[in-house]
Amino acid sequence: MTVYTIDPLQDGRWADLVSRHEDASVFHSVPWLEAIRETYGYAPVVYTTAAPSEPLTNGMVFCQIKSWLTGRRMVSAPFSDHCEPLLDHAESAVAIGEELKKTVDAGKWKYIEVRPRSEMAALEGVVKAPACQFHMLDLTPDAEAILRKTHKTAIQQPIKRAEREGVTVECGHSERLLAAFYRLMVLTRRRHQLPPQPIEWFRNLAARMGERMRIRVAYQQEQEIASIVTLEHKNVVVYKYGCSDTRFQNLGGTPLLIWKAINDAKAGGLTAMDFGRSDADNPGLITFKNRWGATPSELVYLRWQGKQATEGAAAGRHSSGMAKRLFAIMPDFVLQTTGRILYRHVG
Repeated sequence: MTVYTIDPLQDGRWADLVSRHEDASVFHSVPWLEAIRETYGYAPVVYTTAAPSEPLTNGMVFCQIKSWLTGRRMVSAPFSDHCEPLLDHAESAVAIGEELKKTVDAGKWKYIEVRPRSEMAALEGVVKAPACQFHMLDLTPDAEAILRKTHKTAIQQPIKRAEREGVTVECGHSERLLAAFYRLMVLTRRRHQLPPQPIEWFRNLAARMGERMRIRVAYQQEQEIASIVTLEHKNVVVYKYGCSDTRFQNLGGTPLLIWKAINDAKAGGLTAMDFGRSDADNPGLITFKNRWGATPSELVYLRWQGKQATEGAAAGRHSSGMAKRLFAIMPDFVLQTTGRILYRHVG
């Protein structure tokens, strides 16, 4: 079986496949891939067994990262929580997998990473990453039934507190809302000892996603206290980014924002909320998502990797701890500049 490569931003068959394949998500979509290319310069490519003259019935999308710092890699897809291979039968998975393994074995890539939502038994020669948690919330019950399933003291009471304290919510994708969101994002990332992604990433995503990306900001009077970014694809709303000012955490801004997003999604006919990935070493985030009544499952990323990827793993873990200590004390401007540089290498 022959394997072909196509440019998903130029070949309209990819957008058509994403629109109709049941496993497609926002992370497969052309707007997401365009924003990645515009912000970070990563070139997207799709591997498929469909010939150029045939309808596209399967494909694995990757972005090519060619970095002097982290090496030459392909990731499906950078900055995504999951990116299921869009397949039609097991034979196409085997053929594409064999082709990808050949390119790694030939030394073209340090590694190739796939981020499936389901177990990929047909892919041979892959190394499994440690499992992450993934949460999905069913939005088909009525709103009150959804709220009743949430944690009383961690979710229901903070929502009531926010309403009682007069916390207001604005929703859209304007530059003003983006600026408010980003100020909170810088605060939050510093708290986590990480640099923020560049504001250009969110600006490009807003330009490409349009009404399918929504920035919600919670205000106490004129002070922004929490913000979330959601993305929509078909019948799913994705809770992708969240940030807050801990000085106002007792006001319940984040639970109120998520509750507003759930109600807006239901009003728009959406049937599920994707709460995204949580690393196993982040039990607080996992607990927060469980308290919304979201259903957990495992995410296991897969890699075809060469010798250089294995050799570099220990050194990477050591340098990560040192970097976090620096991120915690950097001035805002330096932290943001670091993020602008760093994220071009770590997708």
